[in-house]
Amino acid sequence: MAADPGAVDHGVVDPGAVNPGAVAPDFELRDQHGTPVRLAQFRGSRRVVLVFYPFAFSRVCSSEMTALRDQFPEASQPDVALLAVSADPMFSLRAWSDEQGFGFAMLSDFWPHGAVARSYGVFDDSIGAAVRGTFILDKAGVVRWKVVSPIPQARDIADYQKALAELA
Repeated sequence: MAADPGAVDHGVVDPGAVNPGAVAPDFELRDQHGTPVRLAQFRGSRRVVLVFYPFAFSRVCSSEMTALRDQFPEASQPDVALLAVSADPMFSLRAWSDEQGFGFAMLSDFWPHGAVARSYGVFDDSIGAAVRGTFILDKAGVVRWKVVSPIPQARDIADYQKALAELA
């Protein structure tokens, strides 16, 4: 995978994964408030930072989501959408979001369990959760950058910022 422009591989790869240059698979999931969010609604108007993570309330996921809240001002730009996706139930995501003050969409890939994460090649069936996969899409919905990391390894927000800046 290292040959794909814009791809960073940290050792967790599904051969069917979506790679840079591919159109991102469309989906519709409910956010932490129960509102349906469809990926296609951002096409033509916003770059998308799609962040898959394993478990709400866990230590590493909490540090990553807190970093997105506190150190990722790009998420508040009118042409950027930050979508965080886990296989947790919507109600868990709502409780976590309310507790932590997350102001971005937290999408529930609960049922069918992990279907969206599977379509992106970042679902680990052995634990029933997504691994840490991030996909940055341009306004046309094409994946321009991705990173997939093992569950215990946090991702670096600065990498997202650099990749987004290159798309501006």
